[in-house]
Amino acid sequence: MGRAWPRKRNPNRDRNGGFTLVELLVVLVILGLVTSLVGPRVLGYLTDARSRTVELQINGFSAALDLFYLDVGRYPSRSEGLDALVEQKTRIPGWNGPYLQQAKVPADPWGVPYRYEEPGPDGRFKIISVGADGAPKGGGNEAALATN
Repeated sequence: MGRAWPRKRNPNRDRNGGFTLVELLVVLVILGLVTSLVGPRVLGYLTDARSRTVELQINGFSAALDLFYLDVGRYPSRSEGLDALVEQKTRIPGWNGPYLQQAKVPADPWGVPYRYEEPGPDGRFKIISVGADGAPKGGGNEAALATN
């Protein structure tokens, strides 16, 4: 019978099995730098997109309110609100809706319902998005205010 020689361990095998601590730290630093440079831009684009969405939705509401006015002869009252564009809760003579494609009035991009203020003496209604900060005329792009 032959003699069994003990296997030698390959010294390079353990070194090639994973990453060193220095390599991991370098990768983390690079990821941190990329995130710090790209992050603010992405958040800026998101805020701009939400503001543009508010403008588009308010323009759509304004067009629907004008159609409502043509059919009914008046804009919705404060108690009827924007819901009058989707459904008739009370009998409204001349109502020929729904005036919006959605089944219900959508909320603004921050999940807050739009506020509708019926026309005043000047005949202008207001559709208000309070935005993320909760104030109608809040800071920067965080709020939008539109009228007809």
